[in-house]
Amino acid sequence: MKRRDVIKGLTLVPIAGGLVSSTQAVIASPTASSLLGAENSAAPTAFRGPEVYRALGVEPVINCRGTFTIIGASTLVPEAKEAMYNAQSNYVQLDELAMGVGKRLAELSGAEWGVVSCGCAGGIKISTMAAVTGGNPEKLVRIPDLTGFEKTEVIIPRHSRNTYDHAVRNVGVKIITVETQAELEAAMNSRTAMIYMMPTSPGDTGPLSVQAISKVAKPKGIPLFVDAAAEALTLNPNVHLADGATIVAYSGGKAIRGPQSAGLLLGDKKFLMATWQASSPHHGAGRDNKVGKEEQIGMVAAVEAWLKRNHAQEEITWTGYLETIAKRVSAISGVSTDIRQPIGLDNRTPNLIISWDPAKFNATGQDIATYLSTTSPRIALSAGGGGKGAAENTTNISIAAWMMQPGDDKIVAERIFAALSMKRPAFPEMKAPAANLVGRWDVTVEYFTETSKHTFFIEQQDSNWLKGSHKSTFTTNELEGTIDGNEVKFKSASRMLADNVPFTFSGTISGDTMSGMIHHGEYLTSKFTAKKYIQPSTRQKIVVPVGPPLSS
Repeated sequence: MKRRDVIKGLTLVPIAGGLVSSTQAVIASPTASSLLGAENSAAPTAFRGPEVYRALGVEPVINCRGTFTIIGASTLVPEAKEAMYNAQSNYVQLDELAMGVGKRLAELSGAEWGVVSCGCAGGIKISTMAAVTGGNPEKLVRIPDLTGFEKTEVIIPRHSRNTYDHAVRNVGVKIITVETQAELEAAMNSRTAMIYMMPTSPGDTGPLSVQAISKVAKPKGIPLFVDAAAEALTLNPNVHLADGATIVAYSGGKAIRGPQSAGLLLGDKKFLMATWQASSPHHGAGRDNKVGKEEQIGMVAAVEAWLKRNHAQEEITWTGYLETIAKRVSAISGVSTDIRQPIGLDNRTPNLIISWDPAKFNATGQDIATYLSTTSPRIALSAGGGGKGAAENTTNISIAAWMMQPGDDKIVAERIFAALSMKRPAFPEMKAPAANLVGRWDVTVEYFTETSKHTFFIEQQDSNWLKGSHKSTFTTNELEGTIDGNEVKFKSASRMLADNVPFTFSGTISGDTMSGMIHHGEYLTSKFTAKKYIQPSTRQKIVVPVGPPLSS
């Protein structure tokens, strides 16, 4: 049995009630089952198609949202699947493999060299390590203690500060945030290890563009790292390297559709040799960023496939998916649709915006998105307001097409049509508040293994509507919320320059206490209890001192 036959089996297959997409049918064919040992009584026969997840009590989703890591990002191109399958059955010395991979990526991309990292974030981390060590292993094994290092600072333009620059900060460097080109140039000195930034438009020469930064950084020998994680790949030449970047990084499991746990680094060979030295299997602070032989081979195969893919036809196919959905839901009176074609390289996909008046449908975009994501078959999509040019009284859902699989469009069309056609009761009137919450509340938050003390200062209660502040562990933030009978809901966020920890409180009030859950978005949940602070009723006359004190 040829291994290529395995790939042929990983296509759309019928099941009871309709079609399953290729994402849901990954191991559905008898060919694949036999190769994976399904005939062995010890092999779990449930690990086929979507059952590989359902066997663990996890329901798969249809991805109409995008290449978000938290929902699996993308699906592998067939070439990467086959290459990874072939790679897993043999052993290889990983440094030798990295040299072969680097040379092949250089041939494919036109860059000097290439490295496959452990995701794009892993690539940022090991590149920062390379910037501070220069390839000196005595320095490498001391990270994140940078005592005695000459290079200890990384400059980041403010517009590029983001949650992913944790991968830079993890190395122990000092981050220098700049807001103007003049500030950037003034910040560069002998301690500057690297400049990290998000992409600017190819060819842009304006302040803090790749070209403008490169022009002043290159003469000083300061490497410029461009984080293009979610962009469409450009090769021969790469647009950011052509603009002067030292290294450009991509996520392997987004537009390229290689292994999700892989990243792609292209650029200067000497710098990337130091980057590979900082990566696993070599010991040091990068040992935890392991990238296996399968991911390396799969990434190369995905880049080779990228050069052969008909990207224009892919976008036509994706638009076709959206047209199918738009045609179906447009049959509902009061629903409007708008297909928007992609501009630029970042998250390059057509999107469908489906809008309606929430008062007429008794449902907001978030209501529909929640319903579709929590009922079967589950669909992940975005929700929001009416968007640019839309009427003020509209709400919407948004569908990104590029990660949809053949057959998904028909399923999604019917699900959205049914959801918007449902009869729903009018939004209920809020109940009279069960209490006056104005005042200070001492809050206890129970995380997984830690208890933290917070404070609510509720300053205004206008009937059901609340405003105030929330003092968390490190920050004090605006708080707003509602009280509906004895049900309370608050929201705030601990906002930092490159991070945001959301707090959505929901619970009940009884007398001078309240309790419930906190939803932290990607950071899961915690519990809270709160008790209203009662000012002591004792009265004490204030005596103003006369003259200087005679003791201390």
